[in-house]
Amino acid sequence: QVQLVESGGGLVQAGDSLRLSCAVSGRYAMGWFRQALGNEREFVARISLSGDIADYADFVKGRFTISRDNAKNTVYLQMTALKPEDTAVYYCAAVEVGRATTQANDYDYWGQGTQVTVSS
Repeated sequence: QVQLVESGGGLVQAGDSLRLSCAVSGRYAMGWFRQALGNEREFVARISLSGDIADYADFVKGRFTISRDNAKNTVYLQMTALKPEDTAVYYCAAVEVGRATTQANDYDYWGQGTQVTVSS
C-alpha cells in the first residue's frame, strides 16, 4: 500500500517561510494541492519523477518551490513570502503511472494533509 505522510505545517505570520515535506513509500510523479475552508481543492505545484520538470499555479510562482530527494523518497514544498490567503490544508499526492498533472482527479494516492495557517 502506498503511503504519503506530510509534515511541516504550522502557524506563521505573513511574510514568513515554511517547508513542507512528504515522505512517500515509493517513487512517483508528485503534486501538492491545497484546500482552504469552504473551497475546493486546488493545484499548487507538481514535479516529475526525475525532478527535472516542475510546474506551479500562478498564485505561487516565484514564492513556492517544489523539489524532491529520490534517495529519501521525499518531496518538498518550500514556501516563502507567505500570505494569509495561503492558509489551507496542504496535501501531497502521487500518480501511480504517468505524469503529474494539475488535476486532482488524476492522482491515485493522497496524504492526510498538513495545516498551514498564515496570520496577518
